[in-house]
Amino acid sequence: VSPPLPRAVMAEKDQYYTQKTANGSKIRERNNWLICMLYVRQEFQECLKVVEAVLRETSGMCEYAIYVKALIKRQEGQVQESLNLFQAATCLNPHNVYNLKQVGRSLYLLGKHRAANDVFEEAQKVAEDDWEIWHNKGLCHMYLRQYDEAVKCFTQANSIQRHDVTFMQLGKVYGLQEDYKSAIDVYTEALEFSPQNAELLTTLGILYLRMGENFRAFEYLGNSLTHDPKNPKTILAAGSIIQDHQDMDVALVKYRVAAFYTPNSAQLWNNIGMCFFGKQKFVAAIACLKRALYLDPFEWIISYNLGLAHLNTGQYASAFHYFSASINLKPDFPSSYMYLAITLSRLDDFANACSAYEKAVDYESDPHFHLNFAITLFNHGDLKEAQRQFLMFDDLWAAMDEEQRNADQEVVEARNLLAKLLGGYGQG
Repeated sequence: VSPPLPRAVMAEKDQYYTQKTANGSKIRERNNWLICMLYVRQEFQECLKVVEAVLRETSGMCEYAIYVKALIKRQEGQVQESLNLFQAATCLNPHNVYNLKQVGRSLYLLGKHRAANDVFEEAQKVAEDDWEIWHNKGLCHMYLRQYDEAVKCFTQANSIQRHDVTFMQLGKVYGLQEDYKSAIDVYTEALEFSPQNAELLTTLGILYLRMGENFRAFEYLGNSLTHDPKNPKTILAAGSIIQDHQDMDVALVKYRVAAFYTPNSAQLWNNIGMCFFGKQKFVAAIACLKRALYLDPFEWIISYNLGLAHLNTGQYASAFHYFSASINLKPDFPSSYMYLAITLSRLDDFANACSAYEKAVDYESDPHFHLNFAITLFNHGDLKEAQRQFLMFDDLWAAMDEEQRNADQEVVEARNLLAKLLGGYGQG
């Protein structure tokens, strides 16, 4: 609840529009203090009433009133109207860099990044060493996919005045360029400047997670949770690491906390579904995954996971549907083709199953692809091709170390059985 205005202020608020100087001339700026106070206290409707009265009084010539009205309109989501107002303020005072920056910001929010960048360049003629202008230019270049220019702008902004938000955007640009080492260097430097920033810690943890360094990722995510224990993004990332280590119950406890704050997160429900999948609770898994798909129908991994769940429950037509959807959304993920091939073989579509296996092998020569292909060929009586695929599998298998070979006992058993059935190939 906002504190009440002092009595003197209330009287001023009711009577300000009748006040004049001794000679009868109006002073345009005399009520700027009241506009500013109401805006800062977020009493936007009262502020707009004062602004409108001032603009009537001054025939629309009060720059500050127009500026504050534009800020309020933008906060209300009326970005185009705010742009018109900022442009009007700029016409009144073309050398005010704040007006120019806000015109550029509104253009940026409208998605007119090239026009916004032009305005920021005009603003730089007035204030060359303004970190905010360099930062906003970097944002425009980033969305225009001019990543090298974006890096230069963000670096220049940091050289003038360091801010967490600039470090975050600079790291994001490096991430878009898949230069993860440079991104890590940027975030690490940012942590030296702001060591307790939970968002920086989370972003760095997720970056390490993406690079497969789970131990370091968990370290940073744990530090982030120390500063912000209720951050759903951090909880989701930490839970995924726990889930990868097959500790499904602990991961579910973490996800329960995240679900309270972000109940409509597709990624969260996808992970919850796969926890239940790991616990062999397929009905619960499918229910959670379908909720995730409802929240984000174009996320390929959700369709892929639904395909796995239906394949494991013997619902091959549904599995085919979801694997096909996953491939349409992400056609360069080879495992989708392998599982689609398994599904098609269960549906007795041997020709298309072989085509799907060949597509998977074209993308990646994975030993599991060749083993499953050999099993399918053997089951359909094509022993010669099955032997060829098994030998290719066995060559890849022999190149693996002992730990990798024994990681999945089901694969070991399938290999030994198929070798025996094919006449002892690969027994050595």
